[in-house]
Amino acid sequence: MRNDSRRPDTLCVHAGSRPDPVTGGLNTPISTSSAHRFPWKNLPEAGYPRYHTLPSQLAPADKLAALEGADVALVTASGLSAIAVTLLAVLGHGDHAVVQRDIYGGTHHLLTAEFPRLGIEFDFADFASEASLRAALRPNTRLIYAETPSNPLLGVVDLAMIAAVGKEIGAVTVCDNTFATPILQKSLALGLDISVHSGTKYLAGHSDLNCGAIAARAAFGERLKEALVNYGPTLNAYDAFLLERGMKTLGLRMERISENAMAVAKWLSRHEQVTKVNYPGLSDHPGHAVAARQMTAFGGMLSFEIAGSEAEARTAVDRLTMIAEAVSLGGVETLICFPRLTSHAKMTAEERHAAGIGDTLLRLSVGIEDKDDIIADLDQALKGS
Repeated sequence: MRNDSRRPDTLCVHAGSRPDPVTGGLNTPISTSSAHRFPWKNLPEAGYPRYHTLPSQLAPADKLAALEGADVALVTASGLSAIAVTLLAVLGHGDHAVVQRDIYGGTHHLLTAEFPRLGIEFDFADFASEASLRAALRPNTRLIYAETPSNPLLGVVDLAMIAAVGKEIGAVTVCDNTFATPILQKSLALGLDISVHSGTKYLAGHSDLNCGAIAARAAFGERLKEALVNYGPTLNAYDAFLLERGMKTLGLRMERISENAMAVAKWLSRHEQVTKVNYPGLSDHPGHAVAARQMTAFGGMLSFEIAGSEAEARTAVDRLTMIAEAVSLGGVETLICFPRLTSHAKMTAEERHAAGIGDTLLRLSVGIEDKDDIIADLDQALKGS
């Protein structure tokens, strides 16, 4: 495991960066070439972008590895491609995976749409307790997949427990660490094997980039890179540059975003028009104790349910003036959405109902604006609901 003694904010700025040796520029240069003169110079492998060898690709990957405490990291063209590469690097025909029930809708759809035809078996399970996880295990279980905090209900999973069960049965353990980021939660330090991210969200942080990332222990590096090369979702040089630039402020952004989200969650929990708030920082959240143990702060994502009908929830959202109704999350601006229409739209109504995703559930990605302005916008919108 990588052990860099520098603190996270310092790693955000300096880890992985490759100053320009020609000009002396401090930023990693963007290599726009897809063809490189043979024999390749200053490249670890073949001089071809799909092989994840360009300095602009390696810089954000190495930055993530330093932040996660990983031996190896890769950047990909989307968050879902990072998940797919990871799963397909580990699982094959006849293998079985146990997957947390409350996960991102895109991951759910990937499993249900693609795995049956590939002959990969899987079961969704409640990871709230070790007993419920163990009940889903089979002799051919090769992977345990968690997401914490989860999207959109902010469920919390005990990662140390997941890691211990995985080691006992010889299964690879994976966590989607998108919501927490390596600033707030270090999955590998808690014993897991692989951490995946939708880098589009907090890592990049400015709603201008689509990317993914994987951080892993050394034992999985070659398999992951081979899968990345074979399936081809590598990140282009310019987007890799944007990712590295965004990651330099990750520590600062997560500090402000977490402070804002805590204030907003407490305010919403007292509002008469709100029936439920899902935020692990609240003391009444069922996963609060675990989150407090494995996270350094509780992040910027929360969801809440509005009293009344779907139409009343729609009226409230339409009254917002600063907060935008938009897909995605993790940027500097505060965004809101109906998960049933966005992140979980590909699930059937029955699947959404079983997952606890109701028609008045709203997901809020809290940004870096002044918290009082965020609360004021929510207040005036809810008064009309």
